Amino acid sequence: MLPGSVPSRSTQSLQGSHPSILLLVGHRTLYVGVRMPLVRQAHRHHRNHGQKHRKRDRVKESVSEDQESHDTPSQRVQFILGMEEDEEHVPHDLFTEMDEICVKEGEESEWKETARWLKFEEDVEHGGERWSKPYVATLSLHSLFELRSCIINGIVLLDMCANTIEDIADMILDQQETSSEFDEATRKKVWDILLKNHHHQNEKKKGSILPIVRSFADVAQKKAEPQPSEKNGLTHETTPTDLSKAELHFMKKIPVGAEASNVLVGEVDFLTRPLVAFVRLSPAVLLPGMTEVPLPTRFFFLLLGPIGKGKQYHEIGRSMATLMTDEIFHDVAYKAKDRSDLLAGFDEFLDQVTVLPPGEWDPSIRIEPPKNLPSQEKRKMPGPPGVPNGSVCHEETEDDRGPELQRTGRLFGGLILDVKRKIPWYWSDFKDGLSFQCLASFLFLYCASMSPVITFGGLLGEATDGQISAIESLLGASLTGVVYSLFAGQPLTILGSTGPVLVFEKILFTFCKDYGFSYLSLRSCIGLWTAFLCVVLVATDASSLVCYITRFTEEAFASLICLIFIVESLEKLLKLGRKYPVHMNSDLDQLTLYNCRCSAPQKPNVETLDYWNSHNITSSTVPWPNLTVSQCHEMHGEFTGSACAADGPFTPNVLFWCTILFFATFILSSLLKQFKSSNYFPTKVRSIVGDFAIFITIVIMVLIDYLVGIPSPKLNVPNSFQVCMAVLFSGDVLFFHEEEFTFIVEQKNEHLFYTVQ
Repeated sequence: MLPGSVPSRSTQSLQGSHPSILLLVGHRTLYVGVRMPLVRQAHRHHRNHGQKHRKRDRVKESVSEDQESHDTPSQRVQFILGMEEDEEHVPHDLFTEMDEICVKEGEESEWKETARWLKFEEDVEHGGERWSKPYVATLSLHSLFELRSCIINGIVLLDMCANTIEDIADMILDQQETSSEFDEATRKKVWDILLKNHHHQNEKKKGSILPIVRSFADVAQKKAEPQPSEKNGLTHETTPTDLSKAELHFMKKIPVGAEASNVLVGEVDFLTRPLVAFVRLSPAVLLPGMTEVPLPTRFFFLLLGPIGKGKQYHEIGRSMATLMTDEIFHDVAYKAKDRSDLLAGFDEFLDQVTVLPPGEWDPSIRIEPPKNLPSQEKRKMPGPPGVPNGSVCHEETEDDRGPELQRTGRLFGGLILDVKRKIPWYWSDFKDGLSFQCLASFLFLYCASMSPVITFGGLLGEATDGQISAIESLLGASLTGVVYSLFAGQPLTILGSTGPVLVFEKILFTFCKDYGFSYLSLRSCIGLWTAFLCVVLVATDASSLVCYITRFTEEAFASLICLIFIVESLEKLLKLGRKYPVHMNSDLDQLTLYNCRCSAPQKPNVETLDYWNSHNITSSTVPWPNLTVSQCHEMHGEFTGSACAADGPFTPNVLFWCTILFFATFILSSLLKQFKSSNYFPTKVRSIVGDFAIFITIVIMVLIDYLVGIPSPKLNVPNSFQVCMAVLFSGDVLFFHEEEFTFIVEQKNEHLFYTVQ
């Protein structure tokens, strides 16, 4: 409910249950209220409040008025983020640590580290011996609403100057009004609690006589004297001997210039109502022993409450720490001027929250961090004026689309705008790619580009009788890829032959063969005409029509390409079975009697006789049994023997070996791709293997094929690279002499000779 509003009877009935939520919808504003179970429901006492309490009431009233003065929290956040930055309000990377305490009479207590956040949450596992794997934090909606109430009703101190934890404790207690529930004795106990020692997970237990690793608290106590240099809080006083390997490894993950955010929550037996405080220090200060890593503290959140609600306090602390890792709220927390700015950032965070219904998901399941974090730039961009976040009444207009999908109305207007948008980032596209992290992407895109080019290049060679084969496809894809990249094209676009192109080339070659057209000549004309159409589409901003293409169209083409890949690979395997048949029903005891030799044809046909006459070959003088397989094919001989197939002798092991390579490549690449989520080897090794899975598989299978030595089919690549000139005539090239560049072209039943000097 809103501060100061009187609950209705229906509202009071909703507040009877613990997780009750009330939504109040006002004009262009959505208010969310929740019962605050941390505060005791006390009777109203008509008494004069102190000056500090009246000041806090005025702050709360200004919060409500400020919420009504802006249409949405998103617009308020955009205004906050758009303010000019000074040196003290420049956002830094944050390391957040949550410590908890439980104070009971007669028991010794200390703050114990229970969780930490760098990008994702890590918890101290049960037993306190090791950290959990980082995971995406899942928060309860009730804890978020309770945290919002804490910010509204609690102490908020911004840009406070403090050098020690004692100074922070004094500032918080000075803001707390003295009452019968919070007297001087209680104030002294809270002050003592804040000064309790902090036990971090990396520290050894007190019973250890010879601790191997010194705690960060001991290291930080040496910081009284000025230090000459500092990086991530690790000074020359903190030597590598002070830190364990795990701690040094974790320190490397913290960005340079990072600051700390401390979240302290706990339950104590001397409080009857919660004490909540949010403090932003300016400048950040290094508090000895406060944080696991020696980083200067910028933010300090405190929640102390009565005994019995420790789990609720824990969840509220997790919510606060998770908020500090959110990119938008993190920037708002640095730039906020008052309490209302923090609430605007909080409400904007709630606008982006996704709620999972109970009973359909197990909250104990930890979600692994994504490989690539989604961009939050859309949350920083202003939306349509006067339209609340998530309004179902708002219809998307052309102005809501990105500038790339809007028509300019000018000739080549879209191209000119693309160039203007790309020029500032042109050099960084090449410079940023020169890192080891991009190596996996390079190799993956190389394999992803080369594989279809070589595969479909070989299939094109079979479909076009060698007129366009793998070497031509490889050359074309290489040239277009280089030019496309230099002109700042989309880097993830794979250029080259695909399934639909293969189908088109088959149909075109069959058409040319049936009607007597020159295939290469017609193919060149089609390429020029396609280039002309692309220029026309660019000139008329036709790319803006892409917004009307649905996901169904994209998935249909993707399914077609995948289907063609699968069918062509299986068809290729079947062709290998026909080319290299299996010797069926062979007797192992008679293997020495099996043979296949070349012999003269019993009844030579006309083609064979013409070949013999043109080459002055006499059948009786040819040593047929001594000819090789290729010589026998060239001489138009026949194969005879018990180990002969239709086109020659049986080739042992080729079909089975190709089948093994076929399935082994698929299975190995799939297993290596899933290796990243396995439990073997360190995380870095698993990540490298998973990223380079395709490349590693191809290298392994090629080496195995080379070492085994079975004559499996290989890609035919010319020994030398030469430029071949296509003669665009309405005839066919019958002869080409490479050294003299002489063409013999048959045109209208006449042989024409062309010589290129």
